[in-house]
Amino acid sequence: MGRKFLLFCGVLASLLYIAMNLFIPPLYEGYNWVTQTVSELSAVDAPTRPLWFVLGIIYTLLVAAFGWGIFKSAGEQRSLRIVGILMFLSGVLGLTWSPMHQREVLAADGGTFTDTWHLVMSAVTVLLMFLSIGFGAAAFGKGFRFYSIATIIVFIVFGVLTFVEAPNVDKNGPTPYIGLWERINIAAFMVWMLVFSAILLRHEKKPPLSVSNKEMASEKKIFSKQDPIIKETVL
Repeated sequence: MGRKFLLFCGVLASLLYIAMNLFIPPLYEGYNWVTQTVSELSAVDAPTRPLWFVLGIIYTLLVAAFGWGIFKSAGEQRSLRIVGILMFLSGVLGLTWSPMHQREVLAADGGTFTDTWHLVMSAVTVLLMFLSIGFGAAAFGKGFRFYSIATIIVFIVFGVLTFVEAPNVDKNGPTPYIGLWERINIAAFMVWMLVFSAILLRHEKKPPLSVSNKEMASEKKIFSKQDPIIKETVL
């Protein structure tokens, strides 16, 4: 049950982050989710920063718990163990995020080390997402593999579109669709994590062979190799 709860944390983390992106932006007067980044909701002096900060900690802890659950459920499956480690690292490192400053401050050269570290953590988080999807794709069947590849393609396409507009954030310049492109990537990963969690939970529900069942299966193999008369007598 403990392992199942840890795996269910993946579902909770996904739903929480989706909810944060749906219900927090309206609390920021003047904020435009299409033209502004998600990070601006937690920027220094942003009115939504206190709420985002608390929920963000809960989200990262859920991701770390999910990663630990994957690792514990992986058994001898190497790709799953790697995904578990990557998810756990993503959750733990998520606690070190620092806030960016608002656009007006950045444009006036008011940025500090927190802005630099914010960019570093953005790159690290995206890399961990890529690797998680890649190793996760190898853990299950062809259908999930194709779905994971499609998710990676979405990441690449909309990641490039986000990167093209990103320099204008520091300049307080126009970023007409940066929030939309970024949120498409976020949604792609959150849905992937939901699907991944559901598959893991479904596999977790399948009861493993007990010792007696294993012994019976072994005996049947031995009997099947013996003479039919001996097999009939034993059975």
